[in-house]
Amino acid sequence: MLQDENDLVEYGFRRVIITITAILCALLEIVDTTIVNVALNDMRGSLGASLTDIAWVITAYAIANVIIIPMTSWLSKQFGRRNYFATSIIIFTMASFLCGNADNIWELVIFRFIQGLGGGALLVTAQTIITESYPVAKRGMAQAIYGMGVIVGPTLGPPLGGYLVDNYSWPYIFYINLPIGILAAFLTFIYVRSPKYGKKLRANQVDWIGIVLLATFIGSLQFVLEHGQQDDWFNNGLIVALSVASLFGLILFIWREMTYEHPIVNLRVLKDGNLRIGTIMTFIMGFGLYGSTFIIPIYTQSVLGFTATDAGLLLIPSSITTGIMMPFIGKMLQNGVPQKYLVTGGFTIFFIYSLWMYLIMTPDTGAEHFFWPLVVRGIGLGLLFVPITTLSLSTLKGKDIGDGAAFTGMTRQLGGSFGIAIITTFIARWTQQHRVDLLPNITAVDFNVQQRLHGLQQLFISKGYAINEALNKAYKMLDYTVNRQATVLSYMDVFIFLGVLFLLCVPFVLLIKKGAGKIDTSAAH
Repeated sequence: MLQDENDLVEYGFRRVIITITAILCALLEIVDTTIVNVALNDMRGSLGASLTDIAWVITAYAIANVIIIPMTSWLSKQFGRRNYFATSIIIFTMASFLCGNADNIWELVIFRFIQGLGGGALLVTAQTIITESYPVAKRGMAQAIYGMGVIVGPTLGPPLGGYLVDNYSWPYIFYINLPIGILAAFLTFIYVRSPKYGKKLRANQVDWIGIVLLATFIGSLQFVLEHGQQDDWFNNGLIVALSVASLFGLILFIWREMTYEHPIVNLRVLKDGNLRIGTIMTFIMGFGLYGSTFIIPIYTQSVLGFTATDAGLLLIPSSITTGIMMPFIGKMLQNGVPQKYLVTGGFTIFFIYSLWMYLIMTPDTGAEHFFWPLVVRGIGLGLLFVPITTLSLSTLKGKDIGDGAAFTGMTRQLGGSFGIAIITTFIARWTQQHRVDLLPNITAVDFNVQQRLHGLQQLFISKGYAINEALNKAYKMLDYTVNRQATVLSYMDVFIFLGVLFLLCVPFVLLIKKGAGKIDTSAAH
């Protein structure tokens, strides 16, 4: 017997506790995707790992995460949502402890993969639990509360990680998960309820082939995105082989899921027009959210010389702005303001933020120059996250909500992976191109160049270097200046690229069904 979706609606104290539990879990998962970035150097030193090896700490987690996310809805139905959610929290928490105790790099990579399998479930299941705990009319507010965790999480990671690494040591970035994980598991067992969605499948009915094809498609794609730039993309045999595996894995996976009686991922839910459009916009939002969260710390550390903690702290005003906005946006949706107006505003404001960043980029930009553009970024993301998420799930009912949440969760993560891969490639390629373009401006006969070289040479002579040695150092300094300027120009290009991408999304918003913004309230009657 199927359960009416209104049976899962909670009220009063229970709803508050369930909401806090779900947000804690979403925060745990998202903070862990970014907290590791600032600790990689310390891990390399203490574990004796190469730069390529240490990258697997991020890659293993991301691959496990993206493989498990589409399967969460199915696993919840098989084992019961409460049991599956609680088990995922326990797996994530135990793996965190093991990560902190790893003796070598490959132990850490294996434990990070296990942590990713537990973590992938937390995000999507938390979203489904919050959505179903609120009456349909208040789901805009529910998504606003959930969105606070999802948007604030990526920006909390770097400053928190920087603080723990600077003041303690890298294992503490994993140990910090233990008390939160234990509390969340305890609250889940007591308060979270499982919907009843019919019979469980027998072992011989489980879509094992679908699971293998999904893992092949997503796992290969994630590896290609994470390692493509450093391995020179399609000039590398492994990247080519995995790209082919990913493509064929996708084709066979779609065929399998559309023809099998008990599919592991319910692709038929994509017949819902709002979910389709929402999925595309979620992908672009993930691209912008994770892409800009990734690019700003790297720019400030590599070009401007910020510390890891300072680079992480820079993003906090943006997160606070988004967090403050979320309840107001939830209220606007509850009062019937159409999502399409809010989303159009969000994409347009993100374009303004990107243009502003383009205009302030120099080799000497100070922390104070970033403050207002990043506040504008926070406003843009606030206007995007809640309306897109409520839009995506607005016309879904019952068990389809879980399937829809899994799709939006997967596309947000994939959007972030594509964003980071494309941005790192663009920065590398465009920096080379700008260097080639800048070099003709520096000629030995140019008076300004001679003046600069002479000034630098005199500087090094005054520090005790011989004339020839000082001249060599002056040339190196000039070369460094050219490289730095080329890097800055490539970051400027990336911001313009991001801005134009968001502006191009506005026509998609116009495809939203008329009245989609009011579906939540009308469905409540």
